[in-house]
Amino acid sequence: MDVLYGLHPVEEALRAGTRPLDHVSVARERESRRDPRMDALLELCRAKGVRISTEPRDQLTRHCKTDAHQGIVAFVRERKFLALEDLLQSPSPNKFFLALDGVEDPHNLGALLRSADGAGIDGVILPERRSAPLSAVTAKTSAGASEHVRIAQVVNITRALEAMKKQNIWIVGLDERGTPDYTDFDFRQDVCLVLGSEGSGLHDLVKRTCDHLLRIPMAGSVSSLNVSVAGAVVMYEAMRQRRSGIAGATLPPPPESKPPKSRKGLGS
Repeated sequence: MDVLYGLHPVEEALRAGTRPLDHVSVARERESRRDPRMDALLELCRAKGVRISTEPRDQLTRHCKTDAHQGIVAFVRERKFLALEDLLQSPSPNKFFLALDGVEDPHNLGALLRSADGAGIDGVILPERRSAPLSAVTAKTSAGASEHVRIAQVVNITRALEAMKKQNIWIVGLDERGTPDYTDFDFRQDVCLVLGSEGSGLHDLVKRTCDHLLRIPMAGSVSSLNVSVAGAVVMYEAMRQRRSGIAGATLPPPPESKPPKSRKGLGS
C-alpha cells in the first residue's frame, strides 16, 4: 500500500481514479479549526465512497516520514505502469512523449510530471533502474499531476527509444553540445523528448540513439539549467509551436554594436 499526502495529491488521486484509495486519514487536531479546502476534499471522499478516519497529527507524520502532509494522508493501491505499446496507442494526431534517462531526484521527477501534464504530453517513459520512484514526495512535488500522466516503465530505455523510432517518432535529446537550439527544431511532428540525469546528462548509448541533440542557449554566467526547468522550457516551446502551427525559426544574430557572447548550452 502506497501513501499520498497533501491536499492537492489526495484530491487529484480521487479525481483521476487511476488507482483505488483504501482510506484517508485526517489529523484529529483539525477539529479545532475549520479549513474550507479540507472540508471540500472530505466531501469529495464521501462522494467517492472512500472511508475517512482520524488520527493524531504525529501519527500522520510517521506514516509519511514528513510533517508536510497538511493534515491528510491517503492510502492507495500500488501504481500500475503501462506497457510501452499501450503508451504508443495515443489517439493524438501528433504524438509528444517524454523519456527520462536517469532522473533520480523525486523532486525533479515530480516537477517534470507537473510540466508534462500542463504541456499536454501524451506519455512519459521511465526506466526500471536509475530512476526516482513514483513516491509520495514525487506526487506532492507534482501537485497531484503525477496521478493524471500516462506513464510506462521499461527495462531498457535505449531499446524503448529504438522501438519508438520504428513507429516514425523522432527521438530528440537535450545536450549542452547539441545543435541546433531547441527553438530551431520543428516540434509539429511525432516526437519523444529525452532528458538525462541531474549530474551527467544523457548516457552515451542513449545519446547515440537520438536523431537530434538540441541545446538551450545560456546567456549568463551559469552554464546549465536544472533538468526539470530545462524540460519545462522545451515542452512549452513544443506546445507553443503546435498551438500556433508555426515551427521554430532561426534566431537573429546579436546586434553588431555588442560583441557576441560565447553561448553555453544545457547541462542536464
